[in-house]
Amino acid sequence: MTGYGRAEETVNGCTITVELRSVNNRYLDCNVRIPRLYLFAEDAIKTRVQNTISRGKVDVFVTLDNAGAEKVQVSVNRPVADGYYAALRQLAEIYGLESDISVSLLSRFPEVLLAEKAEEDVEQMAKDICSVLDRALADFDQMRTREGERLREDVLSRVALIEEKVGLVEERSPQTVSEYRAKLEARMNEVLSNTQIDPARILTEAAIFADKVAVDEETVRLRSHIGQLREMLDKGGAIGRKLDFLIQEFNREANTIGSKCSDIEIARHVVDIKAEIEKIREQVQNIE
Repeated sequence: MTGYGRAEETVNGCTITVELRSVNNRYLDCNVRIPRLYLFAEDAIKTRVQNTISRGKVDVFVTLDNAGAEKVQVSVNRPVADGYYAALRQLAEIYGLESDISVSLLSRFPEVLLAEKAEEDVEQMAKDICSVLDRALADFDQMRTREGERLREDVLSRVALIEEKVGLVEERSPQTVSEYRAKLEARMNEVLSNTQIDPARILTEAAIFADKVAVDEETVRLRSHIGQLREMLDKGGAIGRKLDFLIQEFNREANTIGSKCSDIEIARHVVDIKAEIEKIREQVQNIE
């Protein structure tokens, strides 16, 4: 199912932004775009996404702006400071100068003071990123819920139309047998005008034809599938793959009905049924 979610939060001076985008896919394919320095959080992000989304091609974009949030540790480089101090003392002794060595003076020499970026707490940063991700997933889920409701209404309206067409097929099917029997009797009367026609033979032929074109079993199964589909939509959850399979069964029954019936009116109803099934199949690809 297509969807989009976004969240932004400033944690410990670092602004974390997470965006999610998804498009239809038969299985879950999660791709994470995150700065190289924070790749340690990638597995945790994918796990969170897998716990929330069961299928679709999902792209997760993570950006971090830690301007002003970087912590710097300043330390004394003792070997270098000791060297400068000893050298200054030596200069004072050699030239008979007053020793006025001060902290301010020593600190001006190169590399006496070392400024280093503080080591980042990897676990805490991963937790902070996942916290913002959870909010983005919640936003993503709200959008999917709204889209899911629209899809549900569309599928149910098409199912109702299929059910209506199935009723017309069931109504028309017995009529084709009666019409076949009448045509058969008329044809035999025309060919065998001077011969007594055996009614039993006509009944037998009509029964054979009725057996060939009978679609009772198919329409019963089709109605059963319709009931299952409605139950699944009412129940909700991750039903996309189950619906995929069920729609295949819809198609199988519709194809069987079409192959059995030579009646033009029934053929038209079957075409309409198959058209609606195809539209439902396309919509099912959007359902997780």
